[in-house]
Amino acid sequence: MPARISLPLVTRSLRVFVVVLSAAVAGAAPKPHVIGFGSPQPVKVYLGPLEDKSIDITVRVLFVDTKLKEYTTGKPHDVTDRTFVVRRAFRINDALPDEARKSPSWLWQLGGWLLVDRSSGRVTQLKLPDFDAFYSDASWYRDYAAYCGTTNNGEHLVAVVTQLGIKKPLYHKELGKASGGELPDSDCAAPRWDRKPSRVTFAPKVGEKFTVNVSGHVADLAPEPPAEEQ
Repeated sequence: MPARISLPLVTRSLRVFVVVLSAAVAGAAPKPHVIGFGSPQPVKVYLGPLEDKSIDITVRVLFVDTKLKEYTTGKPHDVTDRTFVVRRAFRINDALPDEARKSPSWLWQLGGWLLVDRSSGRVTQLKLPDFDAFYSDASWYRDYAAYCGTTNNGEHLVAVVTQLGIKKPLYHKELGKASGGELPDSDCAAPRWDRKPSRVTFAPKVGEKFTVNVSGHVADLAPEPPAEEQ
């Protein structure tokens, strides 16, 4: 005779199966990442061939899920609700090979920029075109970065407007010979952004300031305002 099936027993079994399945799905869901910064710490960056001059900067540790990922300096810039950029700082070992000291002799250096994804916890070093880790001071607006960089040989100063995710710069103009001064802002201060229309103004220390209009993936030199009637 065929076995009898108990409907209440089947119902209870289905409920147990749904509960177990829901728990398994919930356990498989990715855990949110915790992004945070440590306390600010003042340090010195030494300048010049003899490194007899210095500037003061403040560094903070970047933590991802309580793990130290990078050292940073300056304020972060929110690009979207899930990503932000922040300037990197790092330490380099200044100890000579024949020195008797066993511990490294750390010196602080300025680095490039980091892109941090809050959702995935991923930290990526950005490759900004012609960005000079010492001389360039990037100014951010939305997903655009504007700065004065240097050519590969370091001899010429260039104005750059670039966009995240775009390999080639939207705007690239040579501004003349780089001075090679001992201070980061020897040739150019950080550009200034405006909105409506979106534009950025460069003010090199040698030459006249100029403005670049930025729209989408296009950046062009803004026309000069008409001269005032005398």
